[in-house]
Amino acid sequence: MNTTLAPRDIRFDVDGRHEVSGLVVRPADARVLYVLGHGAGAGMRHPFLEVMARVLAARGVATFRYQFPYMERGSRRPDHRATLLSTVRAAIVTAVRTVPGLPLVAGGKSMGGRMTSLALSETPMAEVAGLVFLGFPLHQPGKPSADRGTHLAHVSVPMLFLQGTRDTLADLSVLEQVCRSLGDRATLHVVEGADHSFHVLKRSGRRDDEVLEELGDVMTGWVRTRLDFAR
Repeated sequence: MNTTLAPRDIRFDVDGRHEVSGLVVRPADARVLYVLGHGAGAGMRHPFLEVMARVLAARGVATFRYQFPYMERGSRRPDHRATLLSTVRAAIVTAVRTVPGLPLVAGGKSMGGRMTSLALSETPMAEVAGLVFLGFPLHQPGKPSADRGTHLAHVSVPMLFLQGTRDTLADLSVLEQVCRSLGDRATLHVVEGADHSFHVLKRSGRRDDEVLEELGDVMTGWVRTRLDFAR
């Protein structure tokens, strides 16, 4: 199995005013495509996303990473919400065209995942069979609240939440309540000892690379059993 595939660089238009970059990794045995946006403070080439793409490729998952316009132009200030949501939608449409023939799940790391769910809560997209969140940013650090998750009630597809117990952007007791309110649409997998970046402390007895392997296993297992494809 090829786990060292070189990413394919692409560019695509967002809304007639912004053009952004994307990276595609498609292993020969790909059974599903994951379209994922980056977090607020780091772009699509962040080491976490680079490693996740390799981990998923080893499990038959193709990935389509993309930049938001502000990151493309080197800014650290996120775009207005309308631009972020337009980027999510454009990325999904481009991914279907660029990596044809595979069922698709979407989401991403932190802000990228939340913007994806916001986009689908406003405008459902038939191309998307499910959402996978790599650390859902439910609230500001240390300020537990479910306000940033209220829109999830309007997302109709199954959702997988991958969340660390030390994540200061998602108090687990609050996130568990949110997931319960979503019924069987939501699956929560808790990573013991991981923070928002899925980093674990040395005293945990685990390594960061082991955590990423766990994320890959859980995601591919969820895709097989919950979405009934990628067999």
